Amino acid sequence: MPHSTEDKETKFFKLTDGRRISYLEYGDSKGKPVILLHGIHHSRLMFGLIPGFPFSDKARFIVPDRPGYGMSDTYKHGFAVIDYYKDIRELADYLALDKFSIFAFSGAAAYSLVCAWRMPDRVLNVGIYAGLGPLNEVSNRGIIPPLKLLYWVSDIMPTVASGIMDSVGILIRKNFSLYNKLLRSRLTETEQVLHSKLSPPEGIVSDRLEGFRQGGRASTYDISLARNWPVPLEEISTEVHIWQGSDDRYTGSMGEYMAELIPNSHLNIVDGEGHYWIIDNLKEMLESLVEVRL
Repeated sequence: MPHSTEDKETKFFKLTDGRRISYLEYGDSKGKPVILLHGIHHSRLMFGLIPGFPFSDKARFIVPDRPGYGMSDTYKHGFAVIDYYKDIRELADYLALDKFSIFAFSGAAAYSLVCAWRMPDRVLNVGIYAGLGPLNEVSNRGIIPPLKLLYWVSDIMPTVASGIMDSVGILIRKNFSLYNKLLRSRLTETEQVLHSKLSPPEGIVSDRLEGFRQGGRASTYDISLARNWPVPLEEISTEVHIWQGSDDRYTGSMGEYMAELIPNSHLNIVDGEGHYWIIDNLKEMLESLVEVRL
């Protein structure tokens, strides 16, 4: 039976470089393993807010806080997303995962793809929904102007972008209702309905608080990847499934652009849907990866 985030105890693992990873586990320890990577502003709590997750006990889901989010330590000097596969490799070794799938939401796309690129012998496949990818004149179609501007600012004026992200974190702590109202104002009517299905309300607050537990540095870094894309997409041999809402205001046509460059990719355009289609359809996407009916 599914389990809520409230039932789960955060676990910790220390990497060889001294950093700590915090994570949650769901499902059967002997089931097909899938590592789930949360989006920008979120945390390890994110997937537990989706109705019905983890849907069954036929798979093993590991949900870490990405570096700088929640209780996972941020990168050491000189370490960046291009090295993230080392974190996942160590965590997988610790959890006795020989081969595994990875699913990424939004700003975690680069993190999943660097693992696919650098560990093709261990990553069975990758699934991405609404993935943040390279920003250019082709991929930026459909992105709302304020966010498109933020992508650029994070590249040319990172201090300004960091200030904006820190302000978001402060707003979440001081006045979450106003933050939520501003968030929903950028969503389509369909997305607002989907977003309202996340539960429980206190869990939504906790997820965002954890996303900004260490300030806005991690979010700023992730947003900057749009203009400083690190992963050579043409060199990825692992099978990659990409789902992209046709009306996604956050990532526009980034999914389509990445799918064109990744050799072994499968693109699924979801007509008329936006960034939060994942809330009603995570189960369907995960089943495509694990080939198990959840």
